[in-house]
Amino acid sequence: MHRLEQVGIAGMVVALIAGPTVFHGWPTSVGGNLFTVLLLGSGLTLVWWRTHPRIVAVVGGALLLLATLLGSYGWFPDTAFAIMALLSLVVALGWSGRRAAWGVTAGLAAYLSVVWVILGERNEVPLIMFTVPSFLAGTVLRLRREAADELARRSLELEEERELFAELAVRHERARIAAELHDIVGHAISVMVIQAAAGQRLVERDPAQAEQVFSGIAESARQGHDDLQRLVELLGGTEVSGPDLSLIDEVVSRAARGGLDVSCRFEGDREGLAAPTAHIAFRVVQESLTNALRYAPGAAVRVLVNGAGRSLTVRVENDHAIREHPRLSGTGHGLIGLRERVQELGGQLVAGPVPGGGWRVEATLPDGRIRTHRGWLGSSRRA
Repeated sequence: MHRLEQVGIAGMVVALIAGPTVFHGWPTSVGGNLFTVLLLGSGLTLVWWRTHPRIVAVVGGALLLLATLLGSYGWFPDTAFAIMALLSLVVALGWSGRRAAWGVTAGLAAYLSVVWVILGERNEVPLIMFTVPSFLAGTVLRLRREAADELARRSLELEEERELFAELAVRHERARIAAELHDIVGHAISVMVIQAAAGQRLVERDPAQAEQVFSGIAESARQGHDDLQRLVELLGGTEVSGPDLSLIDEVVSRAARGGLDVSCRFEGDREGLAAPTAHIAFRVVQESLTNALRYAPGAAVRVLVNGAGRSLTVRVENDHAIREHPRLSGTGHGLIGLRERVQELGGQLVAGPVPGGGWRVEATLPDGRIRTHRGWLGSSRRA
């Protein structure tokens, strides 16, 4: 297709220049032949207007200017003005950018002034008619092309950003699922391992107590299964009831039945908490109790949930271990992932040893309650 276009342009130039010249009478002088050849050369440069528009504009314009200087040696066909119009179009298409466009406009004006001076005070109307409109048309086409290129570039950038955001969203979702699985499976397995170790010691000395311990193992397994089922339903898009602070009561009660010396106290307002806040508060308590079971067996654990003010504070503190802890090491990512989730919610988590050999985990979370100028929306109740 490109080759066919070039052949068509060459044929058009020959028809516009050589045809009328032959019909009028081919010049017999050297100057006349040179004049006609320069006109033909100026038009034939248009063959490369797509690939080298700037070279075509400069070389074609220079050849046309030389032909104008030799105009007295040959016959100037009126159809040659079409070549001038096409060269003016290529000039407008060849340079992009505001500064370059103004420079090209000034250059074309100077070029036409020189041609007009060479021609004298005649033929100024055809000179303007066959250059200015085509230059303006080329400018419009160039601006449209630049706008299309800019839109294509912006579209490509948006597509790349969309793919990047999608990849980040997938990574974030995988990390969230991994954290949930760690909390559910890690807690359930830790409780079952601790209780199984206790049951092995009691199976011969106190069968009745051992039976209770194994019942606790079964309960922990069932609870872990229920938690996993709830996570599967959430991932599948099934509507489930939003979490609240009653889950903390439940996990503390299960830990106490499993043999952990744990107490829990609620202070302040427990109603109206946002579901994400209640969920993270529950995970803070669950992770802390799991770590206490692993690393401080037999130690007393105290849980405090304070909903006073504009934040929710969850503190879990345990004393030093009074028994040798079982060989149950964690992944090391529990508190790290928990801190990240707390920070995503706009809160802070601090974890570290306390005087006396114990350990404390404390999270401060935004409560997420909706407030008006009159105070709380909805009712409140003191625990």
